[in-house]
Amino acid sequence: MTIKAVVFDFGGVLVDWSPEYLYRKLIPNDDERRWFLTHVCKMDWVIRQDGGEPIAVGTKELVAAFPEHEALIRAFYDRWHEMVGGLLAGGVATFERLEAAGMPIFGLTNWSAETFPWAWERFGILRRCRDIVVSGHVKLVKPDPAIFHEMFRRIEAQLPGIKPEELVFIDDNALNAEAATALGWHGVHHTSNATTDAKLRELGLPV
Repeated sequence: MTIKAVVFDFGGVLVDWSPEYLYRKLIPNDDERRWFLTHVCKMDWVIRQDGGEPIAVGTKELVAAFPEHEALIRAFYDRWHEMVGGLLAGGVATFERLEAAGMPIFGLTNWSAETFPWAWERFGILRRCRDIVVSGHVKLVKPDPAIFHEMFRRIEAQLPGIKPEELVFIDDNALNAEAATALGWHGVHHTSNATTDAKLRELGLPV
């Protein structure tokens, strides 16, 4: 078995993204901030925008549900860029070692189509992927198998005859990695650079 392509998730693997970076400024109390991010601007809501719902629509609905938190809700996307801490050096190093070895690299990310251009312009490493599936563009989100099928279709267009077992997918969300594995890919749950690189070496990759 030979790995012929590697697919990277972005947030948590290559890009340092966390709502905490913004909301620590807005809600200094740890318990209050945790409650807000768990019950108001929770990940289920974020995923709707990642899946293609217009930010204006999602924001309006959430403000209607929690009018007392309107300013904090609107800050989520008005100040979204303050949630991005930059690139993650370890993930970038893994990417660059694979790239230097000639390994085809692709991207598969849950990301709003409205905010992704900000990262695309600032982080050149994203533009070094052969192709990228952005959930907000295709209106599908991980771990839905359909978004993996779309990624596979694009990879196969560039690497005809490639098989699922010849693909590696790296994601910091265990459910997403498991979804890839269920389709025959090698899903790698990224918990640290050391463990991810060790798994890639087990698969014969030069990292």
